[in-house]
Amino acid sequence: MFALRTAALVAATLTTGLTAGIFFAYATSVMTALGQSDDRTFIDVMQKINVVIINPAFMLAFMGSVGFTVLAAALHLGKDARTTLIWVGVALLLNVIAFGITSGLNVPLNNQLANAGDVAQIPDLAAVRAQFESSWVTWNVVRAVIHTLAFLVLTGALFVAGMQHAKADRNPAAAPVSMSAPMYPQYAPQPGFPSTRH
Repeated sequence: MFALRTAALVAATLTTGLTAGIFFAYATSVMTALGQSDDRTFIDVMQKINVVIINPAFMLAFMGSVGFTVLAAALHLGKDARTTLIWVGVALLLNVIAFGITSGLNVPLNNQLANAGDVAQIPDLAAVRAQFESSWVTWNVVRAVIHTLAFLVLTGALFVAGMQHAKADRNPAAAPVSMSAPMYPQYAPQPGFPSTRH
């Protein structure tokens, strides 16, 4: 069970970290660079990014940040893992909030930009950009921060889980006494000596 719990925690931590990293990269490089470009370039590049970002690698990280955290929480429902469960639960809440921001705010803005049509046919590029850029950038920063916090909490969960496992190893439950073994081995007959039993 410990191995399965650890695998789920590692998967949750990894996918959450990757997702946070993607949004961090947007905030610190992609959007900063596009912010210095003209309206036509900005809209054209963002429309293309919003298409190519829907790929298996991104979706595994993005969906996995919630899915694997749910799995990790489910595997830590036992009484012996309650402390770790608290950490995982906090991370799950953070990931769900960030997921909701992406789904409810960033994605609709992406769709709005896509619905503006071919950049060569948009009559007012500045207006389309203004309706998209500021809000999208703001919510991207928010989701990046929340996913990063979730990553840190999951890292803490891994540490706590390891400490709990180490503590359990140092204080194992008393092993049951075998009925075939003598209760007092010092009084058991030794080889070469006659038994006192008659």
